[in-house]
Amino acid sequence: MQVVATAGHGGHGKSALVRALTGKEPEEPGAWTELPSGRRVAFVDAPGDERSVPAMLAAAAPAPAVLLAVAADEGWMPQTQEHLEALGALGVRAGVLAVTKADAADPRLALRQARERLAGTALSGVEAVAVSTVSGAGVDDLAAAVDRLTGRLPVPDPAAPVRLWIDHAFTAGRQTVVTGTLPAGTIAVGDELLLMPAGRRVRVRTIGCAGAPRDAAGGVSRVVLTLRDAGRVDAGMALVTPDAWTHTTCVDVRTRFGEASGRLARRMTLHLGTAAVPVRLRPLGPDTARLTLNARLALHLGDTGVLRDPERRSIAGVSVLDVRPPTLVRRDAGAARARELASWPDRPDGTIVLRRHGVLRRSELSGMGCAPPPDAVALNGEWVADPAHWDALFERLAEETARHAAESPAAPGLPLETVRLRLGLPARQLVAALVRPPLRVESGRVYGPAPAPAPDPAPERDPEPAAPAPPPWAQAVERLRADLAGAPFAAPGPARLAEIGLTGPLLDAAADAGAVLRIAPADDTGTGTGGEGGDGGSGDGGGDIVLLPGADREALRVLSALPQPFTPGQAAEALSTSRRVAVALLRHLDGLGLTERRRS
Repeated sequence: MQVVATAGHGGHGKSALVRALTGKEPEEPGAWTELPSGRRVAFVDAPGDERSVPAMLAAAAPAPAVLLAVAADEGWMPQTQEHLEALGALGVRAGVLAVTKADAADPRLALRQARERLAGTALSGVEAVAVSTVSGAGVDDLAAAVDRLTGRLPVPDPAAPVRLWIDHAFTAGRQTVVTGTLPAGTIAVGDELLLMPAGRRVRVRTIGCAGAPRDAAGGVSRVVLTLRDAGRVDAGMALVTPDAWTHTTCVDVRTRFGEASGRLARRMTLHLGTAAVPVRLRPLGPDTARLTLNARLALHLGDTGVLRDPERRSIAGVSVLDVRPPTLVRRDAGAARARELASWPDRPDGTIVLRRHGVLRRSELSGMGCAPPPDAVALNGEWVADPAHWDALFERLAEETARHAAESPAAPGLPLETVRLRLGLPARQLVAALVRPPLRVESGRVYGPAPAPAPDPAPERDPEPAAPAPPPWAQAVERLRADLAGAPFAAPGPARLAEIGLTGPLLDAAADAGAVLRIAPADDTGTGTGGEGGDGGSGDGGGDIVLLPGADREALRVLSALPQPFTPGQAAEALSTSRRVAVALLRHLDGLGLTERRRS
């Protein structure tokens, strides 16, 4: 079976077309018919009044094709255009144009007008049929056109994970009946599915499809399921295969249709499947944005939806690029993320995903809708790694073990958990998988290669003096320098300091040598040059502030240009850093006698 959604202006005969083709009322879940070829098709009818776009999106989103109705006596109307734009945003490329009410007016003018409006869109080449449901003229031709349409539609994968968007739900006692379009996969009686966003597991008791009970149903099809003890179920929820989707409230997307991301409203509604979820939008690049959702959705990379601003009645199509996007807290992080996403296709594959994450469980990749790339490094059966990332981790591990052995010759081994934290690995077992000769693991610690025996002396001539070894903190300071290259006052937090290896005795040694500027954190917020009372804390973590040498003098230069007096918040803004770092710097400068502290 295939599923076709209707679209078009209210009163243009969409429901009458469904009745004429199926002999059933459009609102029935089983509004289906058998076509001349023997193929079956079901119709999802949507209203066409000026408030109908959300309902049309809910109907058309899971369906692969559309039956677009334009009345011969009225022609193209505003809601017809709005529905066409919504279909373009959804990426619908298959359909049939029905010029209805051919008995009320000559259909040729409306047909020509519709062809002009469809030109340049994904539906420009669809087959057109003039039809009258009153006289019956053209109904057989329309059925034949729909038959040819369904024959061209792709056959979905019956083994694909299930995601059934619910468009109708009714509960009586402990039984709940839901209706929806199954785009792919197979549902069988007795299957356990996850109801999202509630997160409850429910079991399928009965299945109805094409007006008959079934033991199983595959996509694409309209199905009616009976669930038991499902709790509250509403339209817009989804039934999904457990552990086969990523459940998320934050995604990075590409806008595929409509306005540039920077011109979109900051608060919009995301229509995906039958769900309509309010979102907060943060533009990243010209055609990329981050969406924060107010409900958890089950998504795959490449999922398509529509952003709609009900007030301006503007829409934009979106493709999901990342269902587990990175946090954007550092300076210029948004611009860097936009540059990264610019090279991604609308449907990222496992190679791209693994390159960004470095190491993932196989189940995490499949939950994003991706297969592991052929060159992925297999780790303990459960994990896979990007080859370049895995080689870089080994190099870092060799550096870490060598530095630790030089600092602590009496106890040269690094504990596995310490290594895990410094390398940012998600599981300790991955540390053991990373170790290979000349490194080794003994008693829960990672050791570098055994020291080479001292060479025999050469008495015939004095040896060349050996070049002095770099201090043990040199590489860590270089990593800090790279972090602060574009943001000299964006002091790394404790986790990042641990990751680059600048903690404990190593940090003490670097600070004593003057290689870094270490400032104790301030515990007040009232410091500044003639500063006034604070306006709240930063909440960005504790620990010492670690910057490069001379950062305090550079901060003094920047702050001297501010109107005097200024507040700690104004200082933080001028230095492009957090309030906590700004307050600590101000207190440090005050201790040097370079600023004057005032209280309001």
